[in-house]
Amino acid sequence: MHRWLAAISAAAMLWIAAGAASAAEQEEAVYEKRMELYKKAEAVSLIPWYYFAAIDQYERNVRQVRRDLPKPAGVLGIYMKPEIWAGPLNKNPHDTDPFTISQFSGLGVDGDGDGYARADDDDDVIMAMARYLQTYGIDHRHIKIALWNYYQRAKTVDLILGKARIYKKYQTLKLDNHVFPLPLGANYSYRDTWGDARGWGGRRIHEGTDIFAGYGVPVRSTCYGIVELKGWNKYGGWRVGIRDINNTYHYFAHLNGFAADLREGQIVEPGTIIGSVGSSGYGPPGTAGKFPPHLHYGMYKDNGYTEWAFDPYPHLKAWERAERQQRRR
Repeated sequence: MHRWLAAISAAAMLWIAAGAASAAEQEEAVYEKRMELYKKAEAVSLIPWYYFAAIDQYERNVRQVRRDLPKPAGVLGIYMKPEIWAGPLNKNPHDTDPFTISQFSGLGVDGDGDGYARADDDDDVIMAMARYLQTYGIDHRHIKIALWNYYQRAKTVDLILGKARIYKKYQTLKLDNHVFPLPLGANYSYRDTWGDARGWGGRRIHEGTDIFAGYGVPVRSTCYGIVELKGWNKYGGWRVGIRDINNTYHYFAHLNGFAADLREGQIVEPGTIIGSVGSSGYGPPGTAGKFPPHLHYGMYKDNGYTEWAFDPYPHLKAWERAERQQRRR
């Protein structure tokens, strides 16, 4: 009986491992296909691949959280509205004829030589974006102008260009690793405090998770990203905001101080020390000690129009668990 159960357990473990390996292989194949498309666009337009990767990543994340946009059909996330693809005056918004699309000043092109310009074909889409950017120029300044004219939103342009900087530095698309914000060896505690009532600064709900620890415990970046904000807030005290490649803003508040070399615009990665745990806030700069030392950790998502907070607790638990498992290996 015990041997039979052991055999079933072993088979189950093998099945799970095989499934995980298969998923990893599929993910790797997707990354390879995306990079192939970015490099193809780079070869044709002479625009570095990381600009296309940044545009694609931005739009993919937006489409994941928006209900008014269709989900991607291929490996790319770039979406061009029918009137942009086919041309604003084209009576056929789903036109796939490259010639008539060009007559109506549409952006759609035939990127793979099959004779059709399809808005759901990855090759056609990446080449359409490449041709559009190329009409403005291939240097950073002209690409920035092209992005502004296309998206008509300064924050979107900043987010895309920030992602481009990150991809350029690391030269890879695989930048989704995360760590827990405090060292796992530190003495800390936390629970899900999302939505709890708060009285400081007026009646409001708690938009984050409080992680209690001693003064001076290092606070780490949880992700690859760019330091978007550093400074004082009368509620958050000394705080840091980091924007990752998934359009998520990671907010670290009530710090005791900042890392000596931390600056706005700096690229950070999982584990980069950004400051330490404190009890700052609820007063003019330097106010501290009105509550026990802890890190307030918040997460906010940008959807191309606005930004909203969501519960970071499940993510913190997952990162903590994954980091512990990684250490055991």
